[in-house]
Amino acid sequence: MRLRGRAAFTIVELLVVMAIILVLAGLVLATSSYVHNKGARSRAEAEIAAMSAALENYKADNGVYPSDSTKTDLLSPKAGVDFASYSTASLFLYEKLTGVTSGSRSEVPSTTTYFTFKPNMLLPSPPSTADITGIRDPFGDSYGYSTAGQTTSGTGYNPTFDLWSTGGYIATTSPPDQSQWIKNW
Repeated sequence: MRLRGRAAFTIVELLVVMAIILVLAGLVLATSSYVHNKGARSRAEAEIAAMSAALENYKADNGVYPSDSTKTDLLSPKAGVDFASYSTASLFLYEKLTGVTSGSRSEVPSTTTYFTFKPNMLLPSPPSTADITGIRDPFGDSYGYSTAGQTTSGTGYNPTFDLWSTGGYIATTSPPDQSQWIKNW
């Protein structure tokens, strides 16, 4: 009686198929990460352009860009990244562009509203109902907003205002390497 061989895969064939699947999965994940970062950069560029337009409208009504000697004048894009200062300056910017006087999410604007922020643009992000602490870029960090160029020549990049996102890149050097930043200058 002759034994009939069954059709089956060998271990080598299974390992080759698994290796091919892993390589293809790696390619898909790398591509999706690239697309995600590209989308976040595009969104940050659009948000910076929209906030810049709102700042121009603010200046048209008030004669100056919103600034504060203890918040926005001290923050410089040429200095190292300090997200506590970023958050303080972006909260100030939020208050000036929305016409509110605090970071309370329930506050009704008491003055002109120049920009309406979507909930996902605020820190802490939804579903949190805590008070707003800053304006969030698509990478999860605060936007930088500085008016240092108005008060001291050479401290900012623009003589009006600097508005930027670090693009998820956290600098460890001072001055920071800004090649990955998204900025209005």
